[in-house]
Amino acid sequence: MKQHSGHPGHGKPHGAGNVLRMRRIGIDTYLEPVIFMRDDCHICKSEGFEAFSRVEIWRDHKRIIATLNVVKASFLEIDEAGLSEAAWRALGGADGDRIRLFHPAPMQSFSEVRAKMYGHPITMAGANAIMRDIVDGRYSDIEMAAFIAACAGNRMDIAETTAFTQAMINVGKRLHWGAHPVVDKHCVGGLPGNRTTLIVVPIVAACGLTIPKTSSRAITSPAGSADTMEVLAPVDLDIPQIRRVVERENGCIAWGGAVNLSPADDILIRVERPLGLDSDGQMVASVLSKKIAAGSTHALIDLPVGPSAKVRSREAAEELSTRLITVGHSLGIQLETIITDGSQPVGRGIGPALEALDVLAVLQNAPGAPENLRERALLLAGRVLELGGKVAPGSGMQKAREVLASGLAWNKFQAICEAQGGMREPPHAQHTHVIVSKHRGKVADIDNRRLARIAKLAGAPKAHAAGLIFHAPLETMVEVGQPLMTIHAESPGELAYACTYAEAQEDMILLQER
Repeated sequence: MKQHSGHPGHGKPHGAGNVLRMRRIGIDTYLEPVIFMRDDCHICKSEGFEAFSRVEIWRDHKRIIATLNVVKASFLEIDEAGLSEAAWRALGGADGDRIRLFHPAPMQSFSEVRAKMYGHPITMAGANAIMRDIVDGRYSDIEMAAFIAACAGNRMDIAETTAFTQAMINVGKRLHWGAHPVVDKHCVGGLPGNRTTLIVVPIVAACGLTIPKTSSRAITSPAGSADTMEVLAPVDLDIPQIRRVVERENGCIAWGGAVNLSPADDILIRVERPLGLDSDGQMVASVLSKKIAAGSTHALIDLPVGPSAKVRSREAAEELSTRLITVGHSLGIQLETIITDGSQPVGRGIGPALEALDVLAVLQNAPGAPENLRERALLLAGRVLELGGKVAPGSGMQKAREVLASGLAWNKFQAICEAQGGMREPPHAQHTHVIVSKHRGKVADIDNRRLARIAKLAGAPKAHAAGLIFHAPLETMVEVGQPLMTIHAESPGELAYACTYAEAQEDMILLQER
């Protein structure tokens, strides 16, 4: 939650307001600030506050807007307000400190969302107002869900996508580098285990290009690049730390949410995750706002295509590619896209720690390292080297292969981890279970989405060691009783939940009879 010194454009509110004593009650509401008040509290009655009202809270010069939960219990005194962990962190202070409560100023930007629901396009001014109110904490989760739903299903045209991308950039910080070019790569996601970033960055950085990679945490997947990197090294770097790492090693792999480069996007992602919505327009605005805010001048976007990937057809990938390149060009960043195979998971592990083990195997040139992860990473690294002008067109992949085989990429990765705060060992799950095949045949089709769901049911990405190891890639000859996957969980309850779901999904991995 961003802190401000008053209402946007209005300063600190006048008057004493309604005063209560704040109390930390230890309720985790994730990132949403929540305030708890008794139903017989005089302020609830005098101000007309009721459950799910939005309440503006001031402690000294710190301000947040929180969602009210009304309690019919006596664990709070009549003059106390309980604060969730997110609200407590944002306000600071100590138990018993006085807080003042107000009705928030009317939120005008939501009229733009309502208009969008009825088919009217959102203007640049409207996009700026919506993003500013979101970052100021003025939108509740319900209102953000309404905005996300109104824009889902490709209801945003190029002009709206450009407007929202620029608006996301406007409400955050922006990095500027003394180098040129500044390169980046991104995958639109939807492919379990696709952790090429952790291999591409050290290869490209070892070749002398500047690649300050700020990655997202998972939205609808069992792991994002930031989740996997966090298993191996700290990713919550501030801007001075990112600068030091990049100046020292040419690259970094940090969590973008820690530095407010595109804070509106990070807030929206929190709501998109449980909704499972990630439309083309919002995806483009999310990706490009972070690339531009991070100071990138050139970026490669990977678009995996497959029947159960995020992008289902080549035609859809080409449409998304056009939108990315068009919006990127209008905002001054040089983009290239690459359409890749998204028919099956990349590597063997699905989940932060298990994917990290695959990455380490590739970087260390270990025998048996996942070949598809290695080759995919080399392809992308080669294209980034070409895009950045480091090598001639067509020679990038060979250069990337040489850097990986020589150990230079592994050395650079260790150096980046050390610069970010020190490399650490991936954790291991306490509970595992093997799912075996009930039939024999050749693996002909894999449902990526259901595999990802199993890993999430097992606890990923929040539980870093949770997820699964997949043993049956396409074309594998499978016998009855042969392992298809090994599920990893940090609690027996999550293991049982994931296993029950997995056992019921017989058509998740289709076999052709031999």
